[in-house]
Amino acid sequence: MEENNKNSVLQTKTQIFDNSKIRSVWDRENEKWYFAIVDVVAVLTESADPFAYWRKLKQRLKEEGNESVTNCHALKILAADGKMRMTDVGDVEQILRLIQSIPSKKAEPFKLWLSKVGSVIIDEASDPELAIDRAIRTYRNLGYSESWINQRLKSIEVRKNLTDEWERSGVKQGREYAILTDLMYRTWAGMSAKEYKDFKGLKKESLRDNMTNVELILNMLAEVSATEISKNENPENLEQSAEIAVSGAEVARDARKSLEKRGAKTISSKNAKEIADQQNLLEEEKN
Repeated sequence: MEENNKNSVLQTKTQIFDNSKIRSVWDRENEKWYFAIVDVVAVLTESADPFAYWRKLKQRLKEEGNESVTNCHALKILAADGKMRMTDVGDVEQILRLIQSIPSKKAEPFKLWLSKVGSVIIDEASDPELAIDRAIRTYRNLGYSESWINQRLKSIEVRKNLTDEWERSGVKQGREYAILTDLMYRTWAGMSAKEYKDFKGLKKESLRDNMTNVELILNMLAEVSATEISKNENPENLEQSAEIAVSGAEVARDARKSLEKRGAKTISSKNAKEIADQQNLLEEEKN
């Protein structure tokens, strides 16, 4: 099993079922596994051309109105030719529904395998403390300080409250969430998400995983403010939610400028490794 870029939001792994490789992606932000559908089709059907099989099956399912399977994500995954290519992927629920559409003697063994792979998600759904414990272990292994870890965990809770409010207000996951998030970064930090990542020298890594304590706190202030304003004003669409997102971010922008007037550094070009190294150096000096 191989893993790419531990700091990225999407972590690619190769899982093994019955000596066959199933490419998968762990979405750390949404706590979900996604599996390459063509790999699953290849295992279940033993087809000489699983790509063609999936195209025909996908078309048939669409005609039947089976959107639960066909409305799948496409993510960049390493292909056989060594290049990152857009590939249809499905989460655990979608793959289980897909299995029902493919007659295969391997269906039941694959379901058992899938349940084991997805057991982390199932266990954490029934006991959220397991997800928190795993996140803490991951961040500790990456060298983050305890104070930073506490801030990061709190930021995840704050972000979830905001996205719950966006969903209630009719904002759609994916592109519209990204639009509002980018708008908030532009307002309080003075940079788009891409510009912010470039400033820190990041590529695919998670921006929030590369923020300092001060940056995390300012971002949380923006998101908490937007959440509370939204609850009071009850927006009904993306445009109204965008106005509120700016208002919330303006609270954090004002706090940032106030800190900077007093000589504090609020926006840092440091990435996760540099932040961890600095924190470890401070700990050594204390000891």
